[in-house]
Amino acid sequence: MMNGQLLACLKQIAGGIAQQFGPNCEVVVHDLSDVEHSIVAIENGHVSGRKVGDGPSMAVLDALSGHPEKLHTEGSYLTKGKNGRVLKSTTVYLRDTNGKILALFCMNFDITELSLAGGALAPLISVMSQKGEDRSIPQNVAELLDDLLEDSVRLVGKPVPLMTREDKMRAVQFLNERGALLITKSGDKISKFLGISKYTLYSYIGGASDEPSV
Repeated sequence: MMNGQLLACLKQIAGGIAQQFGPNCEVVVHDLSDVEHSIVAIENGHVSGRKVGDGPSMAVLDALSGHPEKLHTEGSYLTKGKNGRVLKSTTVYLRDTNGKILALFCMNFDITELSLAGGALAPLISVMSQKGEDRSIPQNVAELLDDLLEDSVRLVGKPVPLMTREDKMRAVQFLNERGALLITKSGDKISKFLGISKYTLYSYIGGASDEPSV
């Protein structure tokens, strides 16, 4: 958990950035100690429709699952809001002295109108990576889990009714690697979505005896 001094400092920085770039620039601070309500500070939340107390983004789950030591500041990539607005985003991972990720500092700049302006504004709105172009910013954990379920279907390449046992196993393993099971009650929703039992769900991810809090 972040201490109060660090959070106060990040809030000041967020406020300064928001003032510098105006109402189209959303600045978000995620505290990884509370996955369900990770947003502890936000400026210009109208850009994505989020507020303090709302849940995580994909970047938060990435930091909590897999290999967080491989994550580094990811700058200038495209995301989009649920309203279809185009956002230029940057994610900064904040670590303690042991390298553990404590928090995320994220900036989402709405470039929808700027994109329409064309060539004269190209240097301002150019991005270094297209990897997140189809990535949307969820407004709550339910939407985040829905996005991950859709990603699992795209990964397998066929609708759930046509999936074989091996397909569903692949989907479950993908969801586990992306941190979907960190979300409260996700096991029930994933099982229902794939048409399998919770026992089968956990057998697909290794049959761990200690189930996560789902």
